[in-house]
Amino acid sequence: MQNFPIAKTHRLIEPGPVLLVTTFHKDRANIMTIGFHMMIQHGPPPLIGCIIGPWDHSYEALRKTGECVLAVPGVDLAEKAVDIGNCSGSDMDSDTDKFEKFHLTQLPAKRVKAPLVKECLANIECRVADTHLVNAYSLFILEAVHAHINPERKEQRTFHHRGDGTFTVDGRILNLQERMVKWKMFQD
Repeated sequence: MQNFPIAKTHRLIEPGPVLLVTTFHKDRANIMTIGFHMMIQHGPPPLIGCIIGPWDHSYEALRKTGECVLAVPGVDLAEKAVDIGNCSGSDMDSDTDKFEKFHLTQLPAKRVKAPLVKECLANIECRVADTHLVNAYSLFILEAVHAHINPERKEQRTFHHRGDGTFTVDGRILNLQERMVKWKMFQD
């Protein structure tokens, strides 16, 4: 074994697919990109942890409104997702609409005011369930309250940030359901 820099351990444990986070605050929708999140609980209710800090323009919107949408882009949106991540709402003209700038379509959500992203594989409507770790770690605990999928979409692969500007793309599926005898309830 070789030593590895402790400050780069996030590169060893992939957090999950890159997500787009939408919020709606002060009569305006916003969209940002995140790579650090995790499932905390399958449910009920499903809980998701997301790192969104005060350096992110959407932080205030999430703190004030308590809701957002987690949109799952396909690999065909990877470059667009990176560009969104490099474009902060706080750096933009107040008239600039990031959905328009990046040619993404807003759809109305069922249970939150933040919009869905039509071009994504899935959209998960969320409400903030717990903020105890926000001040210390910028970790929001979100409760999934409604979910949408787009099975008609041609590109169904997701992509995962490796923490250094490179990404892993989902590929082959390894089906070991017959071996998951203790966890059959998660197979439907």
